[in-house]
Amino acid sequence: MSTDTMASVSTHILDTSAGRPAAGVTVSLAARPDPAADWVTLGASTTDADGRCKDLPAPPAGTTHVRLDFAVEPYFEKKRAEAQQDAPAHRDSGTPGGFIPVFFPEVAITFAVAPGEHFHVPLLLNPFGYSVYRGS
Repeated sequence: MSTDTMASVSTHILDTSAGRPAAGVTVSLAARPDPAADWVTLGASTTDADGRCKDLPAPPAGTTHVRLDFAVEPYFEKKRAEAQQDAPAHRDSGTPGGFIPVFFPEVAITFAVAPGEHFHVPLLLNPFGYSVYRGS
């Protein structure tokens, strides 16, 4: 059902390699009123201990497209540093320093929105891939 009210957007991140929420990931939200318009960054949030962003801004009236940008490289870098403290990290002798770099340093998800609807877009994340879907 479409009304004149704004759309709303939420997200959460599950680190599927650990089977846990991904805490501490910065997520920014941008919007545009049509496919030819420039993106306008509306704000950012950081995932909490449950991997959720509870304070993303609402897109303005007239928004047709939203983009969520997930800065995942710092999250994986922190996980790698914590793993090194606990046990020797997995090393790949073919890479500089012996460590496998983060393959996807950021994830950008663009989707269409409609007024009056809520859009929950979860990110399932691991070091070498990701998946998204429209949740509820």
